[in-house]
Amino acid sequence: MNDAHRNRLTRVRHAMQERELDALVVTLPANVRWLSGFTSPEDARVLVTLEDAWLLTDGRYIAQADAESHLPAVIERDWMRIAAERAKDGQVGVEAEHVTLATGTKLEHHFGRDPIRTEGLIARLRRTKDDAESDAIRRAAALTDRAYEHALGMVRPGVRELDVALEIERFVRSEGGDGMAFDVIVASGPRSAMPHGLASSKVIEAGELLTIDMGARVDGYCADMTRTVGVGTVSDAHRALFDAVLEAQVASLAAVAPGTPTRDVDAVARDILTRHGLGEAFAHSLGHGVGLEIHEAPGLAPRSEDVLEAGMAVTIEPGAYHPGDAGVRIEDLALVTEDGYEVLSHAPKGWRTVGVDA
Repeated sequence: MNDAHRNRLTRVRHAMQERELDALVVTLPANVRWLSGFTSPEDARVLVTLEDAWLLTDGRYIAQADAESHLPAVIERDWMRIAAERAKDGQVGVEAEHVTLATGTKLEHHFGRDPIRTEGLIARLRRTKDDAESDAIRRAAALTDRAYEHALGMVRPGVRELDVALEIERFVRSEGGDGMAFDVIVASGPRSAMPHGLASSKVIEAGELLTIDMGARVDGYCADMTRTVGVGTVSDAHRALFDAVLEAQVASLAAVAPGTPTRDVDAVARDILTRHGLGEAFAHSLGHGVGLEIHEAPGLAPRSEDVLEAGMAVTIEPGAYHPGDAGVRIEDLALVTEDGYEVLSHAPKGWRTVGVDA
């Protein structure tokens, strides 16, 4: 076990002791991977006691667990029986946000007592990234930059959104990425007003705004970046929409610093867009944490109680959308540092026209 994973276990045990837990059954896949390094966490669990920890999986993964896991592996399909045998005394916690009612009932039967339901115990620890995690996120962001620039070269009138998305995915895989952190969004023209407008068979046309929201995954860790460009010459109104969102994005990114409430960072972008008459057009939160999952704590939203800490990886992604017409979103991934932030998304985000002569 390396120092990073040993430190993660130490932090989990401290959190367990705060909850007066003698053991914790970890089932949420991202948490399983975070503790073990095992790359098939959907088919595994981790049992943590105050003295030991094990990866519990089945016979399909004998070789893989031996090669990947930082924890000793127990190969047994009836993992609940093994967990009950090794944590037979004391209070046992389970992850309430992931354990179904049926699984909880079975665990109660095996343990002979009702497990303690915990929420966010490990998620809170995962908010701040260690050096190995930050390095993986940097590499994912760098690959995202390269894939975006590569795909932008094929954007022109007559190309389908879906073809751009497929090329992004192909490039990420060919360059060594695990795949995409989420389904690629390629939204042109009126579809750019859909914040989650996944790539469709729509043909890109001259004079449209085009939004691409994408993120590569490297060593299990996600990146997230959005850019909006013009396909040739766009209307003055659409260019003004872009300029307002860019102003909000630059200003809110500059507000990122440890100790800053995330709602205050959100307010910077929201206030600027409101001054441009676009307050109602900004229909989502400013951003979110990124790590083994594409959406993690902290949340950057008007009602969030989160506070930025050094080591957090967060997105800054204001947007403005006019349904049936057009939308703009610009997003950077940033790492909160001891004295500010490090931008991980380096693809140009200023105004660009592509595909045809401006």
